[in-house]
Amino acid sequence: MSTDSNGVDWDALGYVAASDYRCAVVAALDVDGPATPTTIGDRTDLEITHVSRTLTELRDRDVVELLVPEERKKGRIYGLTDGGQRLADETDEVNA
Repeated sequence: MSTDSNGVDWDALGYVAASDYRCAVVAALDVDGPATPTTIGDRTDLEITHVSRTLTELRDRDVVELLVPEERKKGRIYGLTDGGQRLADETDEVNA
């Protein structure tokens, strides 16, 4: 992992920046806060299947986290991790 002194994981940043879907989901969570996949889809105009797949990818990279118990199947709320918040701030700069 290539993390700088500000805690930015450049590998993860490149991973997020390489996908419009990942950028959109991270931006939606950054701007409007934690949300369900349906709400994220509404915020981003992305199909729910794309949102769900993207959330799984971002969870695997510790960019987003599930904020409700794992066993909950409806009303699953996702938010950015601390590292994800740092990536959101940097993603704005990279994609500007």
